[in-house]
Amino acid sequence: MSAAANKQLMQEIFATAGNPDPAVRDRSLFVASLADDARWVVTGQYSWSRTFIGREAILNDLHGHVRSLLAERARTIAHRFVADGDYVVVEARGDNVTKAGIRYDNDYCLVFRLENGKIKEVREYCDSVLTEQALGRFPDARRRAAG
Repeated sequence: MSAAANKQLMQEIFATAGNPDPAVRDRSLFVASLADDARWVVTGQYSWSRTFIGREAILNDLHGHVRSLLAERARTIAHRFVADGDYVVVEARGDNVTKAGIRYDNDYCLVFRLENGKIKEVREYCDSVLTEQALGRFPDARRRAAG
C-alpha cells in the first residue's frame, strides 16, 4: 500500500477507536488490521518495557491488562499523522481514568510499520513515569500465570 493509504487506514483506526462516547468506541478495524505475527514494542527501561509478539499477546497481555485497570474503554486521541512508505507515525494523547480515579492522560508517539494493509510492528514511546504512577508496575509474567 502507498504511504497515503497507510496514513488513511491509521486515521480511520484512531477515529473509530477514539470516539468520545465509550459505548460506541470501536476497535474492530484495529483488530482486523493487526497482523497475526505483529510485534508491539514498549520502549524504555521500566517495568512495562518489553516486546509483545503476536496479535493475541498484544490484545490480551498488553491491551487486556490496561483495560482491566481503566474505568471505561481506553481512549487515545491522535493529533498528527506522518506517513513515509510503510511507516505511519502517530502523535496522540490518552483521555482515561483508572478504576482508582487517577487520570491517565499519557502522551504517545506511536510508530506503526504496515505491510500489505496490516500492522506488523508498533513502537510505543510515552511518559514511563506517568504510566507507572497511574497504572502501577507491569505484572511479572510468572506471577500472572500463577495467580
